[in-house]
Amino acid sequence: MKRAIEQFLDRWKGDVRRLPLLVRGARQVGKSHTIAAFGRRAFANLVTVNFEQYPHFKRCFQTLNPREIIQNIALLAKSDIRRDTLLFLDEIQACPEAITALRYFHEQLPEIPVIGAGSLLEFAIASEDFRTPVGRIQYLFMTPLSFGEFLDATGNGMARTAIAEAAANGSVNPAVHDHLLTLVKKYFIVGGMPAVVAEYVATGDLRKCLQLQASIAQTFQDDFGKYASRAKHKHLQKIFLAAPKLVGRKFKYSHVDPLTQSRELKEALELLESAGILYRVKRTSGAGIPLEAGANERHFKIVVLDIGLMQNLCGLPGDFVPSNDVSDLHAGAAAEQFVAQELLAHQDPFRAPRLYYWAREARNSGAEVDYLTAFGPSPLPIEVKAGKSGALRSMHLYLQSHPGQMGVRISQHPFDLRPPLLSVPFYAVETLPAIMRA
Repeated sequence: MKRAIEQFLDRWKGDVRRLPLLVRGARQVGKSHTIAAFGRRAFANLVTVNFEQYPHFKRCFQTLNPREIIQNIALLAKSDIRRDTLLFLDEIQACPEAITALRYFHEQLPEIPVIGAGSLLEFAIASEDFRTPVGRIQYLFMTPLSFGEFLDATGNGMARTAIAEAAANGSVNPAVHDHLLTLVKKYFIVGGMPAVVAEYVATGDLRKCLQLQASIAQTFQDDFGKYASRAKHKHLQKIFLAAPKLVGRKFKYSHVDPLTQSRELKEALELLESAGILYRVKRTSGAGIPLEAGANERHFKIVVLDIGLMQNLCGLPGDFVPSNDVSDLHAGAAAEQFVAQELLAHQDPFRAPRLYYWAREARNSGAEVDYLTAFGPSPLPIEVKAGKSGALRSMHLYLQSHPGQMGVRISQHPFDLRPPLLSVPFYAVETLPAIMRA
């Protein structure tokens, strides 16, 4: 299953000032498989140390001397570790000392390429005496398969090519348009978790896909128990189970549990965000870029890791039969989740993922634009419309108050690229950078 992030791994390998790399992302987004495939393709040798599967390797990190570490790992793994060897430290959250050791690889043994990967890192390294090696390692953030990657994985690469061509031309054949929306609807259900996509490719059985999603969701909850205290585990679980039902809404801790102090739920939410299980969508002014400069930490919405897991946790029945209309799944929340997931998947993975929206709160004249992003020198407002109709009052108010900017509507409608308000179908979100450059 080819992943777009491989090109960024190639870029890391070719960097003359390469730092040890720590690949972050939620469990089961494909970190281990992708890094191992990269190691076999791009290096003469690959040595993998999985700290959960082989915990005795942790003892190699009782020293922080990288030459001793390499010598001991090579002995246990029965494999030489040289300049043309990728050392892959998998499930690194199970050995916090290995994360600390990465700084010394950078300082004392920079010629050895090292990649660490793990899930729930923030849970494992939360002890007060642990210090992250700031400035001496590089992070790479990984998400589930994007819709485009889903098309490639399911044998629909021609459809992905057709989308790029349609975006360049600003038009699409009606029959092709309907077919592409059908594929979007399948992604709404299957999602982008690699194991679920692989099951769908192998069997085409949506019931098996839903069962696998439920198993993945349970694995996440089991992990909370491994790395969190009993009290914190309870709050993590509350946020995790409530989040899919709160996508697209202004977040209030009382919507999760009115009887729990917001301070305790806030800590749990921040941990889940750091672990890549959910993301805050922060309100920003839209006055200019960077968007973070105008962000308000107190006002935010949330989206979750994966649209398939979202639908599953919202109770999508195992015998669900999809139609061609994307608006009949969890109202507009699934559509907002889809667009958020696409925006995240196509951000620079060397930077922590960020999402924004715009809102104006005023009596009788409040307004909200679903997302604000930037593919150039100006913010780009994005309004998501799940149904085949719907007013764009908030978008028009935004454009009136931010003269000179263009806006985008993402919907089931075909392309209409006449400024200042562009219409782009759901299946073409990944083409937005190219559209804005045209």
